[in-house]
Amino acid sequence: MALLTPTIPGLVWAYRFHPDKKPCTRLATEATRDDLGVEDGGFLWLHLNLADQRVPAFLDGFQDLPPDVVSALTTHDTHASITLDEQMVYGTLVDFQREFDSETRDIGWLHFVVTEKLIITTRLQPLRSIDRVRVAVEKNAGRYRRPIDVFETIVAEFQRTLITLVLELTEELNHIEDIVYDSAQRDERRRLAPVRRTVVRLHRHLRTVLALMRRAAAADDDDMLLGFDDVAARLTSRLEAVDHDVYALQDRARLLHEEIDSKQSSETNRHLYILSLMTAFLLPPSLVTGFFGMNTSGMPFEHGETGTMFAVIFIALSIAIAWFVLRRARIL
Repeated sequence: MALLTPTIPGLVWAYRFHPDKKPCTRLATEATRDDLGVEDGGFLWLHLNLADQRVPAFLDGFQDLPPDVVSALTTHDTHASITLDEQMVYGTLVDFQREFDSETRDIGWLHFVVTEKLIITTRLQPLRSIDRVRVAVEKNAGRYRRPIDVFETIVAEFQRTLITLVLELTEELNHIEDIVYDSAQRDERRRLAPVRRTVVRLHRHLRTVLALMRRAAAADDDDMLLGFDDVAARLTSRLEAVDHDVYALQDRARLLHEEIDSKQSSETNRHLYILSLMTAFLLPPSLVTGFFGMNTSGMPFEHGETGTMFAVIFIALSIAIAWFVLRRARIL
């Protein structure tokens, strides 16, 4: 299919890896399709931005990529997937978005395909882990002998990002926990809710990637890319380790939420208890004032100057009787 322009659409970066542990070469942003060749024993890493609408047309027929692979690289689906077919690995991985000057906890998606001579990654928003892999490649390109090594580093960086997030969330839970178990009454549910939501999302996506990695490692040898089984075993071990930490964090956040609810319930019960006591003390005087407030004839103390004093005495006496009854009933 003919390209609209000679340059590579949506190019974020492209690295040509050379054999014999030589430094890799970063292609210029003005590189064309003809510049994407590799030496024997080397490979190419191409990273594209899906915001450029010309990327699907560029990938059609590129390096004889099957339509399913092109679809996986250009999809906007928001779920993880890993597929092995004809000595290729392709699909979608979860990552975290980043801004130009800061990192976020928003979920992003990285699409990829890995062959023996090529790795292509695409994304819609800038991602945290993939940028760290680029920095690692520029520092020591000699450690990457195959495209699958770059793929392993991408997933490993995602695992390191998870560890960083776990430490950040742990610190937030520590602050919330100090307040929750303090004697002062403060409602920390508003601070705890976003932490719990983040932890739940982390655990859900991490469990999905783990399940996909295990299933891919159990694929037929005919479909498996050379070396992928060893890479999958190492990545599964890494992800399982951080999965235990995320699960422990999720359990801790749940217990904190239950503790906050328990303290709130206790505080509410205490307030209801005080209101009940006030009602119990004020009910007898209300009966007294209600009785003497009736507009009927023949009321006691209706005539004379001491009626009000006797009514006050009856009110005080009714309160004393209520206090005695509550004490005998062990309510006070």
